[in-house]
Amino acid sequence: MKFLTAITFFTLSVILQHFWIKYQQKIHLTQIQKWYGVNIDNEIKAATPSMGGVIFLVLGIFALVIDFSPDTFMFWSLPILSGVIGFADDWMKFRSHTSEGFSSLAKLRLQLLLCAMWVMTVFMNGDLRLWPGIFEGYSWIVIPVSFLVTAGTINAVNITDGLDGLAAGSFLISLAVMMILIPGYSFNSRIMLQLFGMTAGFMFFNVRPAKTFMGDTGSHFLGGALAALCVINGRTLAVIPAGFIFIIEMLSSAIQIFTIRKLGRKVFLMAPLHHHYQKKGFDETAVTIRFWLVHCVCGVMLALLLTVI
Repeated sequence: MKFLTAITFFTLSVILQHFWIKYQQKIHLTQIQKWYGVNIDNEIKAATPSMGGVIFLVLGIFALVIDFSPDTFMFWSLPILSGVIGFADDWMKFRSHTSEGFSSLAKLRLQLLLCAMWVMTVFMNGDLRLWPGIFEGYSWIVIPVSFLVTAGTINAVNITDGLDGLAAGSFLISLAVMMILIPGYSFNSRIMLQLFGMTAGFMFFNVRPAKTFMGDTGSHFLGGALAALCVINGRTLAVIPAGFIFIIEMLSSAIQIFTIRKLGRKVFLMAPLHHHYQKKGFDETAVTIRFWLVHCVCGVMLALLLTVI
């Protein structure tokens, strides 16, 4: 019966995405490409519907309604509200016909406010831990680390979403890693299967050549879901193996910004890291698959290491 959950959400995701793509094409709901981007296949990508993540929001709300409880509300509130922030950003881009929505600072403030409120709510319910047996009782460490992990994960997935299938495929691998790290009682397994189904349904249309992109709506939703899986289960440090490739991508952007501003030079041809390899001439599909492989191997190895701690 558990696998029926994944099949149901996969089917719903495929059907809803199909009709949503048709509607986006009808109203020309696409995204202007950044002028400072990698500038590869710009015409194709500029004509691709860019708000596939809306279906994540729809299915996330559906999952909450059909299985409502305090636990499911606590979990789904983060990805849904994160997705709403992403949706507002995507909608502003569409309405203004530019590649920019919120200012970076305005979006960051909304993210930080949401993450702070959510982490404190989890803390007040007594579920906040970095890992069983690590810093338990040290709330002055656990709270800020959990807050940084939550906000960082949302942004890391957003940064990674730059190649066809990269972010969604990496998230599916993250779910597999989380299955190693989190005890498989019904609450976790049901949610992870729901996430697996809706993400795999999106991937059906997102592999190269993509027929839709998830946009900030989808990347914020998936980032919020991954953070919630780690934090709400008292295993915040699980984000290290489960979000391995997302962390690498975010670090590459941070390093690039630091070296440009402080040293006046670049480390990478372009950040985040996947664009560096595109600039070096690697095919987009080759970069995506290799990033998946690195994420899978490193994520599983680190997860197995954490399970013996």
